[in-house]
Amino acid sequence: MSIFNGQRLTNEVFKLDVERMRRGWYSDKYFANILAMLRGVSEDGGYQGQYARDIGRSPLGLNVGDLEVEMQFFTRRSGKTVIVGVDKALAMLRHCTGYFDENDVWVPTWERLRVTAVHDGATTEYHGNALRVQPVIKVQGRYRDFALLETPMLGILSRGSRIATNVYNVLRAARGKQVLFFPARFDLHEVQAADGYAYDIAVARFNKDYEGRLQSFVSTDAQGDWWGGGGGGTIAHAAIACFLSDTAAAMMAFAQYVPPEVLRIALVDFNNDSVTDSLRTMKAMFEEYAARIEAGDEAEARRYVLHGVRLDTSGGLRDVNVPPLGDPVLDLGVTPRLVFNVRQALDSAWEGWDLPAHRQELAQTYCRNVKIVATGGFNPEKITRFEKLGVPVDIYGVGSSLLSNDKETNTDFTADVVRVKIDGEWHDMAKIGRGAAPNPDLEPVDLAAL
Repeated sequence: MSIFNGQRLTNEVFKLDVERMRRGWYSDKYFANILAMLRGVSEDGGYQGQYARDIGRSPLGLNVGDLEVEMQFFTRRSGKTVIVGVDKALAMLRHCTGYFDENDVWVPTWERLRVTAVHDGATTEYHGNALRVQPVIKVQGRYRDFALLETPMLGILSRGSRIATNVYNVLRAARGKQVLFFPARFDLHEVQAADGYAYDIAVARFNKDYEGRLQSFVSTDAQGDWWGGGGGGTIAHAAIACFLSDTAAAMMAFAQYVPPEVLRIALVDFNNDSVTDSLRTMKAMFEEYAARIEAGDEAEARRYVLHGVRLDTSGGLRDVNVPPLGDPVLDLGVTPRLVFNVRQALDSAWEGWDLPAHRQELAQTYCRNVKIVATGGFNPEKITRFEKLGVPVDIYGVGSSLLSNDKETNTDFTADVVRVKIDGEWHDMAKIGRGAAPNPDLEPVDLAAL
């Protein structure tokens, strides 16, 4: 599965569309053109050109159509990249390397390949020198047997590594606080399994690098498909609308009917008054919690533990608990002042409740244990600003920014043929400015196990 357990995922997990992948359905069309060229040259006299690089002998007649090559896959994302997508790329090599014969029967040739690769969760570094990349996969074999796989292999490496690295950078910005994975609604549902896996790998990588103990929290079951996780969630604005904008009533129904192992996190911005709805909800749930504790029914009391309140104020609104101050734009959405105000209100709420003496300590502890979840427009820059200011956010929920693919986050992978095998010897044959590069994390791959 990754560097964290030393195992690789197989096609039982990925369920590749093998038949169409073998026929180039997912490949840039010029690879089909290349196959036609190489097959033709192989059957019709070999190389007949005049300007070949020096290979130590005359290349005329060399069967370049059946040439064995060494191809390396790498990214040039600046700085540190968390690698994800290797296992799926290897599964493509295992199940789709070969050719269709004259009778349109598939002839597998994966056993002839020699493959080395890193594990998902490995990292690479790039600092601007294209001759010093760190390949994550190297393949040696007859090029035309796996040429069609370049496009889908690059695709899964590029997307998986981009998502994982974006998540990793958010976790670093959050200084080890929990980050919930919320991008499902911003992309096609078909990518959820791959994206959720990339998130999980990034969390594990962060824990390894920073001795963290973070867990992976995804919002859909599909996002947990490849690694055995399950979707978790709380409540949506639409549910509060169904309860006539009464957030407290909606959460009481949630507590009553949703299994207690699901965390109770109230969404408190529906009425643009996050303090009031937080306090109303917390008081209602505490009263039920305390009654069940006093009755000795701790199992049932769990239903009424308010784990947190989620602030999700729209970027075009100023919460009523944030008085105008300075630049009005800085007052919009989930702001540091809003979080501070909500935290202060939560911590002191019990003081205004008409409580008997024996409930006061219980109430104080209950209120102070309620966490604040901040969502809506969060990215590494915004999280970094919140953390520098010491804003009392306990959990961040991050969505579309984890899909970011701009100048800073672009993680496109490239595959280069860097050497060719002629008369049993390897010759450098990379395009100018590129070359075969090492990576000590590359390990031999047993494709038979995939």
